[in-house]
Amino acid sequence: MPQHFPDLPPLVPQRGNFYSRELCKKLFLSQGWTVVGEIPNLPKAVAIISPHTSNIDGWYGFLAIGGLGLKITVLGKDTLFKPPFKAFLNWAGLIPVRRDSSYGLTEQVVATIHQHERIWVGMAPEGTRKKAEKMKSGFYHIAHAAGIPIVMFAFDYDHKTIYSLGAFTPTGHYQQDLEQIMQHYVGHFSPKNPEWLAEPLQKLVKKD
Repeated sequence: MPQHFPDLPPLVPQRGNFYSRELCKKLFLSQGWTVVGEIPNLPKAVAIISPHTSNIDGWYGFLAIGGLGLKITVLGKDTLFKPPFKAFLNWAGLIPVRRDSSYGLTEQVVATIHQHERIWVGMAPEGTRKKAEKMKSGFYHIAHAAGIPIVMFAFDYDHKTIYSLGAFTPTGHYQQDLEQIMQHYVGHFSPKNPEWLAEPLQKLVKKD
């Protein structure tokens, strides 16, 4: 497959500069990887990527995000946000959340989303790199409660490709919507460690 790296649309939250983007892009492409599909031009979204079966997923994801110049915000325990790490974590785009708070996780993240003009919150639906029996619904409930789309990405290790699969607007009917989201992944993913592939994704492999 010819190597490709899409441009980031203007409304999407951005970070880095020309030099950091070029460095990440060159490192990503030099390892034989490519990005296929256009990035949705959205100022706010919940960005999900599957399958997640290895720590090295983070390396390739980091290079792709850095090469695009895309700013992804992720969740972090509030106890981490103390000197000397607080300034770095804020710069890195982490959202501090309190898991022991009566103010639920979804509500905390949605409140943060509403405070920004542009923000993409990144999540892995499996919730673990080990074999998951089901997808965690947190990403969906955050997107629905915030009134923003879900942007879907997929790792394909067989073809060294990260696919951008477009955007999906949640309707509030979780199970029906999840089935539609999963259908976007058919034929567009393969895991680093097949034995740890989540069961919902295993079913898609059998159908393909």
